[in-house]
Amino acid sequence: MNEPLNELNRLAVDAVSEKKATDILVLDLRNRSDLTDYFLICSGNTHVQVQAIADAILENTVGTPHKVVSVEGYSSGNWVILDLVDTIVHVFKKDVRKYYDLERLWGDVPVVAEVDG
Repeated sequence: MNEPLNELNRLAVDAVSEKKATDILVLDLRNRSDLTDYFLICSGNTHVQVQAIADAILENTVGTPHKVVSVEGYSSGNWVILDLVDTIVHVFKKDVRKYYDLERLWGDVPVVAEVDG
């Protein structure tokens, strides 16, 4: 943990934690990507839980300056991507997360937060 979570990442971590997401990880991509500043990666056990985790983020951003500008993969419930501009949230079903292994792909970036669930 290099630094405290910013407001957006705290809001997202709180939302996914509330829905019992596991293996929550926030990666700092500010010096590596022009696409976004952070990745939040977490897991759910079932398609329904993955969708509930995504819904919690959508609900927690209502009435805030942080808007979800894009949602991908919601209907399948395997890997939902929520683009909040400064943070991109990846909500995986556990087996799908293991297969794609984003942590390995981005293994050289700083970890801002790691929350066991």
